[in-house]
Amino acid sequence: MQKVGPPRPGQTRIVVLEEKASGLSATVCDVKVDGGPMGRLKPGTYVYADRPAGRHQLWASENLFPGESKHDVTTESGRTYFYLARTSDRHNAVMGMTMAGGLAGMLVGSAVTTGSDSPGPIDFVQLDEAAARTTIAELQLAE
Repeated sequence: MQKVGPPRPGQTRIVVLEEKASGLSATVCDVKVDGGPMGRLKPGTYVYADRPAGRHQLWASENLFPGESKHDVTTESGRTYFYLARTSDRHNAVMGMTMAGGLAGMLVGSAVTTGSDSPGPIDFVQLDEAAARTTIAELQLAE
């Protein structure tokens, strides 16, 4: 089943998906492209937006999580680009410390991981189309 068709002529389509949750590796993020909302991404869902071909910035934030995820992409007209939202190492460390130490653990975890290579809750991992279409077949469009 084809859930995400091609973009309109002169446009590119950007799809961000999150696999079904497993343990701490789950987030509920607000995802934007070029500052405009794509939607609220949660485990087992995907969001997408059509934009003119060219340079774009993906952005994600999670309530109460200290930091934002950003990823620059360059797209070509007529193509669809798929990105997997994978929880960042920083997110996993902070959430683990929060579970162990409550609010104090969250504050310590946030401070300790401030210099992380990935300061936000997720990493945007580009997927090839075949892998993305296999994965997206099990997901729902986020509302």
